[in-house]
Amino acid sequence: MATENIIMAMVEKGYSRQDTHEEIRVLSHQAGAVVKQEGKDNDLIERIKVTPFFQPILAEIDTLTEPSNFVGRCPEIVEKLITTKVKTALEKYKGQLDGDVVELNV
Repeated sequence: MATENIIMAMVEKGYSRQDTHEEIRVLSHQAGAVVKQEGKDNDLIERIKVTPFFQPILAEIDTLTEPSNFVGRCPEIVEKLITTKVKTALEKYKGQLDGDVVELNV
């Protein structure tokens, strides 16, 4: 999903979608090999950041790949689920849970 944002940013700068996709495809295969063959973390975004082709959007890459861009309404949905369902379900265990501090950060 993050690479689609990168592709669209490059297209907005006047670059070919096909050329950009091909650059990402090559880097993606390289990153995939590192994950599969070496057991290391996926470094695709780091590879994109150091590839000269992507220089026109280098300053935007962190914003384009910000995880919060890809969760939609999930935080609101989780909050609603907790307040409407989870808290109600836990009510019958209130005496057993007293004193325990439980925190959920979304």
